[in-house]
Amino acid sequence: MSFSDKLASLMARPGQDPNAKDDVPWWMRYAGRGLGTVGSIIAIFFGLANCLGIITINIDCLISGMWQMVAGFLVLCCEAPCCCMFIDYVQNLSEWVDRRPYWNKALAYVVLAIPAIILCPGISSIFGSGLIFTTGVIYGMMALGRKASAEEMRSAAAADNTVVAATPQPNTNMRSNLVANAQPVSFTGTPVFDSNV
Repeated sequence: MSFSDKLASLMARPGQDPNAKDDVPWWMRYAGRGLGTVGSIIAIFFGLANCLGIITINIDCLISGMWQMVAGFLVLCCEAPCCCMFIDYVQNLSEWVDRRPYWNKALAYVVLAIPAIILCPGISSIFGSGLIFTTGVIYGMMALGRKASAEEMRSAAAADNTVVAATPQPNTNMRSNLVANAQPVSFTGTPVFDSNV
């Protein structure tokens, strides 16, 4: 058993299928889960720091801090339910979120991160909610899937360059212009100004 297999068995959830159903690299899956866990804990602490804005009677920072703490807690419940074992139904929430497509998680994390930054654009909001935002970006990259191999890209480019002349269909070549018979703009010379006017 290799080191990555041992690490995967340690990080696996109860009842999780050991074989991945998608083609997302293992390191990206762990990066999303790890950054989500660590980033949400940091977001909770920085949200608490934002809540201290009540001392200076800054209500926006208080609301931003509370939002950031709730967002961090929700991400922590979804990414690391073992940290919230004392709350009922956290495991059910985490399993439900894991069954959703990656783009759903990406959109949810990005939407959760933005309001705290807008309400109180300080370093604690930007860093705390920025880690949640970055987790959403990682899940967005996972939703895009893997990049095609070099051979697949070459064959797609070669197939796109072939033009079928027999059929009078619109040109769908990736290098086609919007107007097929557009003429270049001609230059007529500099205008002459009459000084007698």
